[in-house]
Amino acid sequence: MLTSKALDFEIRSIAATVHGRYLLRPGPAERLLVGFHGYGENAEAHLAQLMKIPHIDRWTLVSVQALHPFYSGRTQQIVASWMTSQDRELAIADNKAYVRSVVAAFPTPRALVFEGFSQGTAMAYRAASDHSRAAGLIALGGDVPPEITSSLPPVLVGRGMRDDWYPQEKFEKDLKFLKTVTSVSSLVIDGGHEWTDDFRALAAEFLQRIASS
Repeated sequence: MLTSKALDFEIRSIAATVHGRYLLRPGPAERLLVGFHGYGENAEAHLAQLMKIPHIDRWTLVSVQALHPFYSGRTQQIVASWMTSQDRELAIADNKAYVRSVVAAFPTPRALVFEGFSQGTAMAYRAASDHSRAAGLIALGGDVPPEITSSLPPVLVGRGMRDDWYPQEKFEKDLKFLKTVTSVSSLVIDGGHEWTDDFRALAAEFLQRIASS
């Protein structure tokens, strides 16, 4: 029986095997764009956004779903989250290993680009830092995770001018850091925490530069 008196206990962790889920929109094998959705979204919603990027038929698309699904509110819609602050380092290691397994299923791309929206931007940064083959990184509406200190490919960063989740101060701090480790393109879009056609157009130009390099 639990009482108000503090209980002595140990916190332990143990490795477990889970299955991840990703969506594939086939395209040219030499160009692979791997995307990560935001909190409370899913792979289907994210793939739908990626498919609105102009000329995206020139790329193979992979939309990776986070390992922690849950029902959205009282609905039956299944969404997911990448991680919480609990056991953060273990979650990061699990997620990075998961992404490595996904990318390993596509052994031949000449151009490998990672992309993330909102909470998924942290995963995109981690994946790009973790893969020496990464040729580019697209980040929209989310900041650079604190453990990333170097080793990034060229980056495109976007922020909505009315985005309270990714404020201007964090955006400017990220740009200052990124310019010390890689080449950076950026855009403040007329919007909130969301995709816009202006950002999709810039993403298309960025992808074209990567494909042509």
